[in-house]
Amino acid sequence: MAQQYLITAALPYANGYIHLGHIAGAYLPADLYARYLRLSGEQVLFVCGSDEHGVAITIRAEQEGKTPQEIVDHYHAANKESFDQFGISFDVYGRTSSPLHHRLAQEWFLDFYHRGLLEERQQLQFYDEEAGMFLPDRYVEGTCPNCGYERARGDQCEQCGAYYDQLALKNPRSLLSGKPPAVRPTTHWYFRLSQFQRALEDYIASHQRDWKENVLQQARAWLKQGLEDRAITRDLRWGVPVPLPNAEGKVLYVWFEALLGYISATHQWARDSGDPERWQQWWLHSSDRQTYYAAFIGKDNIVFHTLMFPAMLMARGGYILPSNVPAHEFLNLEGQKFSKSRNWSIDLRDALTDFPHPHHRDALRYTLAMNFPETRDADFSWSDFQARTNNELAAIVGNYANRVLAFIARHFEGKVPILSEQDREFPARWHAAVANHAGGGIALDAEHFSAEERAVIAALANGAEAIAAAYRSFRFRDATSETMNLARAANKFFNDAAPWKSLTEHPAQCARTLYTCVQVLRSIAIALAPVAPNLSRSIQQLCGIAQPTTGESSGASAGPNLWATIPQPLVEQGTPLGQPQRLIEPISDECIVMQRAKLGAQAPEAPPESAPERERISIEDFARVELRTGRIVSAERVPKSNKLIKLIVNLGSQERQIVAGIGKHYSPDELIGLDVVIVANLAPARLMGVESNGMLLAASNGEQLVIVSPRGEIPPGSVVR
Repeated sequence: MAQQYLITAALPYANGYIHLGHIAGAYLPADLYARYLRLSGEQVLFVCGSDEHGVAITIRAEQEGKTPQEIVDHYHAANKESFDQFGISFDVYGRTSSPLHHRLAQEWFLDFYHRGLLEERQQLQFYDEEAGMFLPDRYVEGTCPNCGYERARGDQCEQCGAYYDQLALKNPRSLLSGKPPAVRPTTHWYFRLSQFQRALEDYIASHQRDWKENVLQQARAWLKQGLEDRAITRDLRWGVPVPLPNAEGKVLYVWFEALLGYISATHQWARDSGDPERWQQWWLHSSDRQTYYAAFIGKDNIVFHTLMFPAMLMARGGYILPSNVPAHEFLNLEGQKFSKSRNWSIDLRDALTDFPHPHHRDALRYTLAMNFPETRDADFSWSDFQARTNNELAAIVGNYANRVLAFIARHFEGKVPILSEQDREFPARWHAAVANHAGGGIALDAEHFSAEERAVIAALANGAEAIAAAYRSFRFRDATSETMNLARAANKFFNDAAPWKSLTEHPAQCARTLYTCVQVLRSIAIALAPVAPNLSRSIQQLCGIAQPTTGESSGASAGPNLWATIPQPLVEQGTPLGQPQRLIEPISDECIVMQRAKLGAQAPEAPPESAPERERISIEDFARVELRTGRIVSAERVPKSNKLIKLIVNLGSQERQIVAGIGKHYSPDELIGLDVVIVANLAPARLMGVESNGMLLAASNGEQLVIVSPRGEIPPGSVVR
């Protein structure tokens, strides 16, 4: 039976801009999942759209002096643009204000109405006589009947979280006129949700082994209380009109019709693709295909996607149900909850403006992915963004790419090395070993593979499987962390294989090492594609790949399984490679201070590197020296000197040029990527006309010289004590 994947992400309200908390809660994890599946050759449809009805929209319209349609038009376009720029690869991004959605929602209502799934009930509701309208819950404030909070809303108290009928509110007042409202009878239609209690209990029980515990707990708590019938209409001017003759001034309740936005968006996608009936392939049961439906949401939407929407789908009949609802908890910002009213928030559009380079946007994706609130609330901080950009993406991934390409540009004319006659079978043996790999180890014999080659190829094969398993079980932080481990393994291979030594001693082995390095670089690019698609695309282009693939939207068609090729050597010998380049510019301390200042927070003390410099010291004052770790990102000999090498050293938040007298003991190639310790507050000096802004530490006995290099991983810029 054919397998396909339907992915939905919660429809964002079109009454404001998307912020990073929203992105981490539903949209970025859904995108990582969709991109991974597409790279694995799966057939995927990724659906989202704007939720454009409800009281939140009308309140925003009143605040801005605009019509509801003007509000949703603006925020729909703005959020869609932000999603596009951030690389969220929706196949379709619909709108619930569209005529197509209105017709579909009304069709579902009438189907339920004619089949006896709705009950007409009369109830009492607050009415503002001056405004001439019944008051939705958010248009009423009063004293909470549970805790006494004096600014409680009409249906829920923000202070204690209690739910209640609006008539239970004490001292109610209309937010329209400011006066106490009257109480009048009105008529609404209720969905017979209680009839689906047993079916939903069985549905939730069937997923007790594969759903997250936080999702199961919320659903079980509601079921334990017993489901009650739920109103699906309300008195409001903005929304989908109730399609009955006696329902003037009534619209479908947004909780009911917005959930149908996933289906109406799929209808729109099918029409746009030229086959209006194609939506059925994704939403209706079929004997010849199986659809795995993953509904990505934040924890505040769990009940609607585990109980309400499944009940609606059951009631309609023939529709698939969510296979998993991988809800995230909340993301905090610098240790506090997101709050636009307190200016403690980061709108996605602002972050995209401040970080326009695609690779920096990928760095933001990477930082969020490493901090996803998968099982509990998590935190985003600008300092963590800086550290992960500089010390991981730049220093590990970017550094490896630059080392490999720089070495090949210098010694192999910028092309993938041609293997020697004795190594001509190396790619075939590599392919064969990977093809026979089925988990639990990879057979690489010591006769044909060096210890370093065995280690890095095994890391690729096992890493690809581990990352895939993490993605398929919605463990996105693990998937992202394992991806970075591949880059760490690549750097270790380069260091252990030491091509700068074999270049003169064993040229054939050097060519084989750099051939392997290019294959590993392409593999890292594929593994990195779900979380950092722009960086992945750039690396693939540097590897000579004419048509890079990063798991973007493919029209819901299955493509080749590129994920399976991660452990394979696919870049042909002699392929021209791109020029060495710095893939990611470091994020400065000043940039982070500026971002935190935008939050209205007191700017933190700048780290020592960007603080006003202390008095520079001389060699005689070495006892007061300031030592910091760094990583060499480039090295070249100083002209007319056989001793001096000009180094560019990454110190985390900045780079320093240092001239070191180590040329008789080290070649430039073997220095790139080396972790070192430098004197950070040494007065500048000029050697052979080249400025040196620091001093490299090394040990020497007069004949030998060894650079002091920290063992283990420590970020550049760390203080040596």
